[in-house]
Amino acid sequence: MEKEFLNLMEDWKGWGRASKLDEAKVVACLDLLENRAGDPPHVHEFKLREAITTPDFPVLFGGVLERDILARYQTAPTIWQPYVKVRTVRDFRVVDLHKVQGNDNILPEVPQKSEYKTSPMSDSKYSLQVKKYGRQFDISWEAIINDYLDAFSDIPQRFADAAVNTEAYIVTSLIASAAGPNPALFGNPITDVDGQNVTNVTNLALTPASLAAVLGAMASQKDSKGKPLGIMGVHLVVPPMLKLTALNIVRSTELRSAVDSVYGTRNVLADVGLQVHVNPWLPVIDSTSGHTAWYVFADMSQGAAVHVARLRGHEQPEICMKDSNKVTITGQHFSPFTGDFETDNILYRIRLVFGGTQGDPRFAYASTGTVKPS
Repeated sequence: MEKEFLNLMEDWKGWGRASKLDEAKVVACLDLLENRAGDPPHVHEFKLREAITTPDFPVLFGGVLERDILARYQTAPTIWQPYVKVRTVRDFRVVDLHKVQGNDNILPEVPQKSEYKTSPMSDSKYSLQVKKYGRQFDISWEAIINDYLDAFSDIPQRFADAAVNTEAYIVTSLIASAAGPNPALFGNPITDVDGQNVTNVTNLALTPASLAAVLGAMASQKDSKGKPLGIMGVHLVVPPMLKLTALNIVRSTELRSAVDSVYGTRNVLADVGLQVHVNPWLPVIDSTSGHTAWYVFADMSQGAAVHVARLRGHEQPEICMKDSNKVTITGQHFSPFTGDFETDNILYRIRLVFGGTQGDPRFAYASTGTVKPS
């Protein structure tokens, strides 16, 4: 699965973007594909076959295809954006995310006629880089002849799903690993880039008491200067197996426990405003505790434990079509719908530029969920 998602594509020669098109022509192409004129089947088929032979139809069809993919991509539910910091970068080079500390500690007293003194500042950094991901789709010339429209019917859904799944896979890999919570972000302790040791992982199963303990531990985190951060854990991220457990904890108005014979105790966790996010990729990546591990992230206004980036000007998936490399004896080019010289295949490709890195571990907490509290 990882190889499938992380199939890096090279060599962009011979490919062209399909989105910068005449809007009226794109609309007309879409109307024809969907038979909005209501033509009888044989008339619709005749018009399609006639359009396919025109030189601009492949480009117009590519434009329709790309817009359909982007529409599906934009409306697909995102499972990670609420608790991940998203930014754009200018190029493929490594970007430094600077972490400047100082000047926000307790102000010292200034005696009469004394100078105001400066506070020492410290600068550390995280590194972020985007990469290129993509996949080629090919369809045979025979398929076009035999099934001129349905051959393309599921391409937008497949390409859009591939882009959404790739992003979700990359983000989830930043917080989880095959052995549990990703040790690059979670540890007992883990050393941050500022040199301070931070403990942000436990092994308690998801219960009201465990969640309350984690929220308290997050709120008690300090920066490298010893200043309390008062972090508010807002986002509770769980695998599908813990969805109902999480919802019961954060939405129930009362807690019931047969262990300590307490019934009808008000559930104050319902007042905290925790948001539950179900991430189905957690058990896919985490083969050890993927069904039991759970995570809490701070609100983005306080700080980010995970950063991701898209390339500026290429924030969305891009699709393109390969020109045919066949020419007639007289030197005229064939339509791309006739396929390439070697195999008669008709080729499309999707490109996604995306990257991510771990940030400040204080703004996240994880639990393997393997030990039930006594």
